[in-house]
Amino acid sequence: MSLNIIFMGTPEFSVPTLRSLIDAGHKVRAVYTQPPRPGGRRGLDLQKSPVHQAAELLGLPVFTPVNFKDPDERQRFRDLEADVAVVVAYGLLLPDAILSGTRLGCYNGHASLLPRWRGAAPIQRAIMAGDAKTGMMVMKMDKGLDTGPVALTREVEIGDTMTAGELHDRLMLVGAKAMAEAMNRLEHDELPLTAQPSEGVLYAAKIDKGETRIDFGRPAADVHNHIRGLSPFPGAWFEVDIAGRPERIKVLGSELAEGDGASGKVLTDDLVIACASGAVRLTKLQKAGGKPLAAADFLRGTSIASGTVLASEQG
Repeated sequence: MSLNIIFMGTPEFSVPTLRSLIDAGHKVRAVYTQPPRPGGRRGLDLQKSPVHQAAELLGLPVFTPVNFKDPDERQRFRDLEADVAVVVAYGLLLPDAILSGTRLGCYNGHASLLPRWRGAAPIQRAIMAGDAKTGMMVMKMDKGLDTGPVALTREVEIGDTMTAGELHDRLMLVGAKAMAEAMNRLEHDELPLTAQPSEGVLYAAKIDKGETRIDFGRPAADVHNHIRGLSPFPGAWFEVDIAGRPERIKVLGSELAEGDGASGKVLTDDLVIACASGAVRLTKLQKAGGKPLAAADFLRGTSIASGTVLASEQG
């Protein structure tokens, strides 16, 4: 036996789960993903999502509705007569007609330890908050935002210097295996559901550009978590005067360091920066239009002398 599955996902994060379901022997009846978006160097070309591209390579039917308001779109979903829908970072809110449009409902792969970090940016928020661990959860979806009962949990440790990009890649693979296991259990009616606790709820709001500037007026641990939580995208940044002009520099890597001084002061020639308490060493940087570089390579082409003060005001 195997399940007939509708898969719903959009970014690269979702692709391993799609492949794992097929490898586990399940039948993917159709794939739903976000419509092609403008991209390319000039933003003129329509680019299919990573899930769309993967589904085509696998020979699967692909649907790209803008939403599910159209009754015909809802009927098409029901007409697939799937046992279950698997949802991983799809990007659309699902109405009741879709949540109930399969025999066994919809199951979501979510990158946090619910109810902590419900919402859009759980990977970044977990690191920015200094969490020591996170995980992947398989949850049966209901009408709320990541509020449904949990079917399976896999915890992942967050290393002291782990970036959001590194955690993303780890959870992507953990989540793929977890969902395949959950669907195999569901197929044999051996997938218990546990209601989420009402305490400990936190929401992972989408990252806003206004919060990406580094504030060296915060404690070093907070600055370090902020940097790695936004690496590689969208990237935390500071401004510094170079050759008489302010330049924005992204910081893609950091570590805690010894030192103290006025907030934002460059303490050493290898970019140890004083914070409100303690200091951070900047280990990977990127100029606008340039490539990410290790600090030593960055400093060969851009001088940021000891004693320079990097402004901490936001704006």
